[in-house]
Amino acid sequence: MRLAEIEHGDSVAHRLLISAISRLAGYRLPDAARVAFYDRGFAGPALGRWTQKAMRGPSTWTVSERELMAAMVASWNSCPFCVGAHRAISVRGMDLEVVDAVLADFRTAPIDERLRAALVFLERMTKDPDELSVADARVALGAGVTAAELEDAAAVAAVFAVITRNANALDFEIPTAEEFDRAAGMLLRRGYS
Repeated sequence: MRLAEIEHGDSVAHRLLISAISRLAGYRLPDAARVAFYDRGFAGPALGRWTQKAMRGPSTWTVSERELMAAMVASWNSCPFCVGAHRAISVRGMDLEVVDAVLADFRTAPIDERLRAALVFLERMTKDPDELSVADARVALGAGVTAAELEDAAAVAAVFAVITRNANALDFEIPTAEEFDRAAGMLLRRGYS
């Protein structure tokens, strides 16, 4: 079901708010934000707080590193909307070529070994969760990832396991690169909740 098919059930006030925000921003409000406005019980405060904590809460991972983790989870879950959105945010604090190299093949990308080890763990968590084990955590810890960092990375993967599936199920419209970039600026200023 496309998001457009369910928007007719939204309140007039929400539709007017979405329209006003889109006009002020100069681009169509991305579907992820539209869903949050559509039904606060479905994807509103609880999901927003969870995402905010995972993506902007205290962590030794930078915002850009966590956004890159989200983009990788989106890639593994075949969610082009989330890949585009989180790539656009991660490049605000990381070199574009590095971000694209990670998205192409994180195993050979020029990144810190701690980040690479965390991505190996997240790949297993995302693609083969039944096989995720203490041994996977030990490998990451052996590469210098702290227990707190591994927990923070797992929180990013967990929340984006949910978000990417919602985005795919609702067939989110894919914004242009310019719209993703503009939305990235808004998310960096405003956050997720």
